[in-house]
Amino acid sequence: MKLHGYFRSSAAYRVRIALNLKGLRAEHLPHHLRKGEQRDPAYLALNPQGLVPTLEGDAGELITQSLAIIEWLDEIHPESPLLPKDALARAKVRAFANAIACDIHPVQNLKVLARLRDLGVAEEQVTGWAAWVNREGLLACEKLVAAEPGPFCFGPAPTMADLCLVPQLANARRFGVDVSAFPRLLRAEAAAKVLPAFADAAPDKQPDAE
Repeated sequence: MKLHGYFRSSAAYRVRIALNLKGLRAEHLPHHLRKGEQRDPAYLALNPQGLVPTLEGDAGELITQSLAIIEWLDEIHPESPLLPKDALARAKVRAFANAIACDIHPVQNLKVLARLRDLGVAEEQVTGWAAWVNREGLLACEKLVAAEPGPFCFGPAPTMADLCLVPQLANARRFGVDVSAFPRLLRAEAAAKVLPAFADAAPDKQPDAE
């Protein structure tokens, strides 16, 4: 398999964790987002959105969108499941993951922030916007798992929810958010970060890290 990504992309970070938890090997092919390499015609032929990650399967399958990739990996490699068997529990994990992947991450990612700068928004306001998005979204996520058993987001083992949470908390810190306001999320993060699958997927461990 080949994983097209970028060391700092939280979406690619999620998929790296999933691959590690599944014990799967993938060749990591970096595309420097700040240099616009994701808009190279050769890459756009693989992913017309010009986003990372893109996963190329062993048989040449092309899958875009991190959550779709994670669920595909979970279906074809069911060991160390990332979604619960119970339908309601599965829906709750998906809802939490989507809260991050669909509602927090997209409106504070590099593309959106670059557009704000292009429109003349001051850098302080751009950073403030990203911090606000993270703060408001993570506050809701804190409440979504407040009554769930730990130590992870939804019980004794990591799920797709934790794969989304850990990279998003890293983003929040980068934008200066005081994450101490989210004790339940920090508990899940702490449980995750002691696992090699999470630690080895961290941005600073990637070959393209700067």
